[in-house]
Amino acid sequence: MAAAKPTYDLMLLLDTGAPDEQRAKILADAERLITSNGGEITSKHDWGVRALAFEIRHKTDAEYHLLQFHGPAAVIDALNRTLRITDGVTRHRVIKLAPGTPPAPDVRQEAPAPRADDAPADEPAEPVESAPAS
Repeated sequence: MAAAKPTYDLMLLLDTGAPDEQRAKILADAERLITSNGGEITSKHDWGVRALAFEIRHKTDAEYHLLQFHGPAAVIDALNRTLRITDGVTRHRVIKLAPGTPPAPDVRQEAPAPRADDAPADEPAEPVESAPAS
């Protein structure tokens, strides 16, 4: 019995200064590399533009994409070789997932959810009574 192909995460951080067409082409090329080398994409997640934890090449934000796929080692070699020299890729990382790893969360939000401790903007805040002076 053949062993099942392992599952991998490809995390792509794309340069927000690059044109939209170039970023779309990078994603399409990554998907083509996976499928042409015997891999199969299981899920795609677009996490949108997010702030970086630290500056990378003087950039403070990047467009995040997560591709999950099954495939042989040739896929990883092809991805690393190509993405390392591709203009518009700020950073990439391929991670082998352990069996039983939960699915990736959908972290892209259209608008941030209001926090419970925030007072609504249209209602004035209640005045705070001052303590008597002693």
